[in-house]
Amino acid sequence: MIDKALVVGGGVGGMSAALALARQGVEVELVDADPHWRAYGAGISVTGLSLRAFDDLGILDEVRERGFVGGGIRLRTADGSVIMESPPIPDAAPPVARSGGIMRPALHEIMSRRVRDAGIRVTLGAEIASVEQDAAGAQVGFPDGRRERYDLVVAADGIFSQLRRHLFPAAAAPRFTGQGCWRIVAPRPPEVDRPEMFLGGPVKLGFNPISDDRMYAFILEHVPDNPWFAPEEQLDHVASLLAPFGGYVPQVRAGLGADSLVNYRPLEWLLLPAPWHRGRVVLIGDAVHATTPHMASGAGMAVEDGLVLAEEIARHNDLETALAAFTSRRFERARMVVENSVRVGEIEMAGGDQRDANAMLGSTMQKLHEPY
Repeated sequence: MIDKALVVGGGVGGMSAALALARQGVEVELVDADPHWRAYGAGISVTGLSLRAFDDLGILDEVRERGFVGGGIRLRTADGSVIMESPPIPDAAPPVARSGGIMRPALHEIMSRRVRDAGIRVTLGAEIASVEQDAAGAQVGFPDGRRERYDLVVAADGIFSQLRRHLFPAAAAPRFTGQGCWRIVAPRPPEVDRPEMFLGGPVKLGFNPISDDRMYAFILEHVPDNPWFAPEEQLDHVASLLAPFGGYVPQVRAGLGADSLVNYRPLEWLLLPAPWHRGRVVLIGDAVHATTPHMASGAGMAVEDGLVLAEEIARHNDLETALAAFTSRRFERARMVVENSVRVGEIEMAGGDQRDANAMLGSTMQKLHEPY
């Protein structure tokens, strides 16, 4: 049905779509605005839905090798005392029953190498200057004057998607939640063999292994005024946020430095109503359903988008039907993740019962274990 596709955005969603379409025999070009095609940030958590999607994409073994795959969770009080830990995960448990973490640059390296190895044409340092559609295809203009026709354009250009603004100029902008997320990398104590959460402190604090010897911390802070933090102030600010916690946290705090790779971003969300396409241009990933990290599912949802898009295109003879089927299959799942993730953050900011937040998290994870 389609012979040639352009994927705009070289992040997790864009690379997944490019790989999945190439696997269907489509000639794919992937473009990214960054001339160096870099991945920013520290570690990311990957839940069962992400690991299953990585497996379906064919990269799970490399994720295991470069990151950490385990299972279960451990809850601690602010002083470090263990409240609860889940039972061990059986060796035979499928990927969807597990969880883990990986450095974002490591995941990018795995996927970008797969893209190159698949023979996908990669164009870097290029933004889209124009898109003109007709019944037969889409003609895309590039800043250097190149103009090329494609049967399909996949917009995977993130929460501030230019193509979304072009296609849906009246769509709502991303909304700030009132929380900011700090991430750092630290040496991993031997006892941290699964994700851990510290409850009852002034901020939400969690740790997740990302390799044999490293873990990353995430700190969710209520920042209703959405302040800007100067780079030279960030380490001291993180140190102040960690100060009330016990256990191994003082060691993490004492080791803060350049190797901590401190990273901060205000948490914003977006959910575009259907349709997610116009003509031959379809939006995926954060371009249509950007979520907060409370469900640890953003990467997995983006990979699922790429896989489902390729499946629906292969399943239907008509592109319009395929793109409508893609949105229909993905919308409710994306809505659940975005809305429930934002709601958990609201409970945290309001000082609500953490049991309510944990119950919402647990029920959402159960639903996400269902086939996508």
